[in-house]
Amino acid sequence: MEGYSTYTTPLTARYASREMSHLFSREKRINTWRQLWLNLATAEQRLGLTQITDEAIQQLKDHVKITAPEFETAAQEEKRQRHDVMAHIYTYGLAAPAAAGIIHLGATSCFVTDNADLIFLRDGMDILIPKLVNVIHRLSQWSMRYRDIPTLGFTHYQPAQLTTVGKRATLWIQELLWDLRNFVRARNDIGFRGVKGTTGTQASFLALFDGDHDKVEELDDLVAKLSGFDNVYPVTGQTYDRKIDIDVLQPLASFATTAHKIATDIRLLANLKEVEEPFEAGQIGSSAMAYKRNPMRCERICSQARYIMNLIPNALNTFSVQWFERTLDDSSNRRSLIPEAFLFTDSVMKILLNVISGMVIYPKVIEKHVRAELPFMATENIIMAMTKHGASRHECHEQIRVLSHQAGRVVKEEGGENDLIERIKNTAYFTPIHNELDSLLDASTFVGRAPEQTESFVNKHVAAAIEPFKHMITEEKVDLAV
Repeated sequence: MEGYSTYTTPLTARYASREMSHLFSREKRINTWRQLWLNLATAEQRLGLTQITDEAIQQLKDHVKITAPEFETAAQEEKRQRHDVMAHIYTYGLAAPAAAGIIHLGATSCFVTDNADLIFLRDGMDILIPKLVNVIHRLSQWSMRYRDIPTLGFTHYQPAQLTTVGKRATLWIQELLWDLRNFVRARNDIGFRGVKGTTGTQASFLALFDGDHDKVEELDDLVAKLSGFDNVYPVTGQTYDRKIDIDVLQPLASFATTAHKIATDIRLLANLKEVEEPFEAGQIGSSAMAYKRNPMRCERICSQARYIMNLIPNALNTFSVQWFERTLDDSSNRRSLIPEAFLFTDSVMKILLNVISGMVIYPKVIEKHVRAELPFMATENIIMAMTKHGASRHECHEQIRVLSHQAGRVVKEEGGENDLIERIKNTAYFTPIHNELDSLLDASTFVGRAPEQTESFVNKHVAAAIEPFKHMITEEKVDLAV
């Protein structure tokens, strides 16, 4: 029962994907530190530091992956030293004794901690971007499938002019395209802290290379390239600027607002029984009310999206109090902030893709709701048709107004159906257009260019936006653990 007796985060136990959970694992973190120490030693040797031997480099390479017993050694050493980086330098040195004296040469702790964080920010985006591309792709397919089906538009959550089911989805897609743009821009802007020393002056490295400024600049660039970065921040304090965290996490929060909006719309449509998220054959909607089919996946999206959105003030506050070259009150905060931002975003992305992949509509219910409101919306068409038969627009408007209020009273006060059309059919004044009423009430004539807008948007704008990412598109089924 030991595994059940302590708190575990639901992020890794229930929600986030295996690849995102691994990215922020202790194993990945320490292996990344070791790779950075290897890169530093390799670059320093190439640039002439003779104290770094080939044997040292080889031993660092042979032990770049930490083992379980080494984790135990590091934990014991951290208890003694009260410093996690120094504990892992000590442990790595035990595994690579020829390199024990040169590991971390000239560096400060932020060489590994901050450069690793930048790697995780970049790699986290590389995990999220393909998932967002697939959300956009599948929602675009869904939008095209239902581009012609008339549905009530809503303003103020009150019935308004008709749109189509597919056209409404294009509003969601457009917001997701903006999120994709923001993700890519943030990802490509991430640079490398490099080798800057304790306060960012590179003084320790300048001493190592006997005052050779060119060698220090070469070292900065070479370590960055060995670590997979072309862009090195030209100046830093002890840490990379915490404003970078804001630049990367803000797009995640912005995406969370999009996901929250989409999920909320689906929840509202589910209440109307027009649209429904996937529902498994054995799924239970309520422990008490067996008939219920609650939109629990969309509710989960909203719940997790709110969490992501509320992480941004944390990042803003942390950046604002980084005194001068650095202060340590960011450290323990960011150990949770950054992983949670990515793990929750990953979870929301996975649920959203699952919902979109299995989302269904109920055309008959949609049609029923359209029929209930269409008579009111058709009044202007009826007036125009009457004027073509010589009627006075003013007089016709008054006739329609009276009948509309009567029909509205039946709906609101008696709970009856909208009988405006029947009233028009039974009113002699409207005899000239009785034979035209069916065509005047054709819902497809009330949607404007919604089908054409949908097709143009998907085929032009969406296609162009995701063209660079087409290799990321899959038709893989997305299952949720719970």
